[in-house]
Amino acid sequence: MAIYLPELSAHDVSFPPLHRALSNPDGLLAMGGDLSPARLISAYSQAIFPWFSEGDPLLWWSPSQRAIFAPDTLKLNRTLKKQLNRYQLHFSVNTAFAQVMAHCAAPRAKQPGTWILPEMQQAYQQLHLQGYAHSIEVWQQDRLVGGLYGVLVGSLFCGESMFNLLPDTAKLALVALQQHLQQVAPGWIDCQMPNPFLLQLGARSLPRADYVSLLQTSAAQQTPASHWLAGPLIPDPANA
Repeated sequence: MAIYLPELSAHDVSFPPLHRALSNPDGLLAMGGDLSPARLISAYSQAIFPWFSEGDPLLWWSPSQRAIFAPDTLKLNRTLKKQLNRYQLHFSVNTAFAQVMAHCAAPRAKQPGTWILPEMQQAYQQLHLQGYAHSIEVWQQDRLVGGLYGVLVGSLFCGESMFNLLPDTAKLALVALQQHLQQVAPGWIDCQMPNPFLLQLGARSLPRADYVSLLQTSAAQQTPASHWLAGPLIPDPANA
């Protein structure tokens, strides 16, 4: 069955209203436009994000359910503490954003392709340089072994992707992120579409209308730019 998608203007960073998002596929809202910082900031502030594969047009989404980690959801359980001690890990913020994105874009088992295409990497690196996108890094000595990146909207962290080269380092990056957020903000983390992995970690599904309400509240709660300066995480989860 053919579907109709609004095509975004190259000169206007606005989006169609969210109620026009499709139910099948869930959340598909529009196509086209570009990945300029202004458009991406407009998208995230309206509960929209880009997601497309190589060879596809640029697609924009706002799913009916969002995967959300509420404040105090992510904790260092016994297994994660064992991994911290076993691998002698330490953590940082915004010290290797491009490397984190490159690792997140690398092919994975049963996923030979990637949606984090070169143009996506370039676009989010521009957001990073402008202070909107941030990364959490997990290190074993001087080797990057895990991490995540995303976009900050006020006090809400909109996670994009994460990776691990050692067991559980992506989970540890999430714990470190929430600990870091909660020094200056409630600690909400958006992980976009629910999946079994996120739900197992403690994420819950939030209907779009409730997510928009959370987003609007969070957008008014700015976190200080100084909190995102590149450097080691303090307190470091390994020493918490």
